[in-house]
Amino acid sequence: MTSAQSTSSARPPVQAAIAGEALIDLIRRPDGSYLPCLGGALYNLCRALARQGVGTQYLNPLSRDRFGRELAAQLMADGVVLAQPEPVQQVTSLAVVNLDANGHPDYAFYREGVADRAVTAEGLQNSCAALPALQLVCTGALALDARDTAIYLPWLAAQRAAGRCVVVDANLRPSVMPDLAVYRTTVYAALAHAHIIKASDEDLEHLAVPGDDALARAKHLLAANPQAHLMALTLGAEGAWLLHRNGAQCFAKEAQPLQVVDTVGAGDSFLAGLLAHLLRQSEAAGVARFVQCVDELTADACQLALRHALASASLCVMEQGCVPPSWEAALARSEQYPAAQDPR
Repeated sequence: MTSAQSTSSARPPVQAAIAGEALIDLIRRPDGSYLPCLGGALYNLCRALARQGVGTQYLNPLSRDRFGRELAAQLMADGVVLAQPEPVQQVTSLAVVNLDANGHPDYAFYREGVADRAVTAEGLQNSCAALPALQLVCTGALALDARDTAIYLPWLAAQRAAGRCVVVDANLRPSVMPDLAVYRTTVYAALAHAHIIKASDEDLEHLAVPGDDALARAKHLLAANPQAHLMALTLGAEGAWLLHRNGAQCFAKEAQPLQVVDTVGAGDSFLAGLLAHLLRQSEAAGVARFVQCVDELTADACQLALRHALASASLCVMEQGCVPPSWEAALARSEQYPAAQDPR
């Protein structure tokens, strides 16, 4: 990124505001040591959106410790605007990540008294109110911890009432939640505010959504949330579905196996690619409010956005840690390696 691109005057107006965890992933290496990587699902989403050309603001505070300074520096280098540029005293969250033989991560989190939780619903709302071009807000993952209900649920309700598109990425972490039943209740409460829901096949199992398979569960979840317009279901290496309330159903899967390094940040890059493509569709159509565009999506529009999202995730998994692609890189991949569109 050039110095001109990194200046606030060169940034696009903020269209997306993201709230949730920013942390350090300590990824276990084969020799038993741990590699510190910047991470957190919502932090990754911020970076991924900004790299795809979306004006993005990160709403939570960051620590004044070394990790916090590194997190802030990377966000700013990617073009993300910090709602709270002044660091706070609280320390940075940590996640210990062990990878299985397929590169799939297993997490243990250390999040007591940490910087990204030093936020209030009022603070989030005030930050969003100061963004005249804001079109969507997103949260999920660790922000859906029942202990943070008073922060995020009122904020989501207020943003929906303000006419902004609410995106919730379920991205469950049941192994670190003290009470799974309460956790599920909180996740469902957040989904009730969403226009766009993203969930993996594993998320739907953790939520105990009825259905014989992941697609049936995704359809059930969309039907159970009548205020939602769009449901994105990710299946890992088996592809992804996009389901619209108007009946449109789209599927995409890489036609050839990928050389997977690890899957850290894949879902975040997928969601960023999806939202970036939909935002560009909205702008091209001249629609004043993004939420209206989401409501009126055609099957063809859904398929194009899904292909771009899949390409974004694929580029990420071929890197170590979360390395989100640019808009241009994802677009080139989706054109060079057309996704399979038949789920059979």
